[in-house]
Amino acid sequence: MVVGGGIGGLAAAAGLRRIGWDVTVVERASVLHDAGAGISLAANGLRALDGLGVGRAVRDASRGQYTGGTRTPRGGWLARMDGSALEKAVGTPIMGIARSTLHRLLRGSLPAEALLTGRQARSVEQIGPGTVRVDCGDTFLDADLVVAADGIGSTVRARLFPAHPGPVYSGSTVLRAITEQPVGLRTDFELTWGRGAEFGHIAFRDGRAEWHAVLTLPAGTRFADPLAALRATFRSWHDPIPALLDATRPAAVLHHDVAELRTPLPSFTAGRIVLLGDAAHAMTPHLGQGACQALEDAITLAAALAGEPTVEAALARYDTERRPRSQAVARAARQAGRMGQQLSHPLAVALRNTAMRLIPSRAATRMILRHHAWLPPRLG
Repeated sequence: MVVGGGIGGLAAAAGLRRIGWDVTVVERASVLHDAGAGISLAANGLRALDGLGVGRAVRDASRGQYTGGTRTPRGGWLARMDGSALEKAVGTPIMGIARSTLHRLLRGSLPAEALLTGRQARSVEQIGPGTVRVDCGDTFLDADLVVAADGIGSTVRARLFPAHPGPVYSGSTVLRAITEQPVGLRTDFELTWGRGAEFGHIAFRDGRAEWHAVLTLPAGTRFADPLAALRATFRSWHDPIPALLDATRPAAVLHHDVAELRTPLPSFTAGRIVLLGDAAHAMTPHLGQGACQALEDAITLAAALAGEPTVEAALARYDTERRPRSQAVARAARQAGRMGQQLSHPLAVALRNTAMRLIPSRAATRMILRHHAWLPPRLG
């Protein structure tokens, strides 16, 4: 049984079905609105999707990120993206896709009856050597294994590790949306770093774009008119930022504080309960690796269950393989935020910008490959 019908939960279910398990996904939402804006999928996430059987469909619905890079608010380039060089190195460029599309494709790999919506997993408890019971309020469901993919606010994680401090605010809040109509963009992907602020976009296959604005603000800060607030904040920043905001419906803007599991978990497993995705290693978005790490989790778990003689041995292997890597990526994402959007002192920003301009493109590609060059285990 999988608790949570997001990207990680659906991917885990797809992987388990591919190795012959009967899987039920319990999702607390009654109606799946596929909320969210856009997502960038790097080679490691795409390879995991290939192993889960949906890689081709995801690629067909995505747009490769070949052009763009990182800019200053006035429009000067700090670093240029070379998607062709990245594709040559790892076999694919980074791909941009709407989260709703990725959700739909992952759900499409499962039979409709495998997804139970409107079911809150109130508690998860191992009641015997090989049985885990999930309390869904009006009924109890028993399983051989429970995968907790219930997000950063995971209730399962809180029950398994009551002494863990849980998620903490990263210092950044993010507003994002998908444009209502296509926008004429010259690049596939951009980030612009100002003092304590970032604006970026991902171009989609249909000509629309996802944009995001990350701001260093106190937790809980909200705006009566988010678009008006963003227009004021970014009024002097370069094109196409004004055009992206103008092409957005006010109701489409999402606003979330960015939290993370700053204190690493001591284990991703407890008995026959396993944590996956944000429930295990929620990280800041500054490397674009959150979803990719969840996809790595999903295929690694399936391969371990297929290859080990017992569930217990498989979960031990999963923890050994996934915890060090995902926690290292989380640390790197936190550091990237500190050197990027969260940097605000003028001298520090100037030094960072100078250093970025001096880094050779080959060196920049090598830094990216530290996270992207992961190879998934084979299923079967």
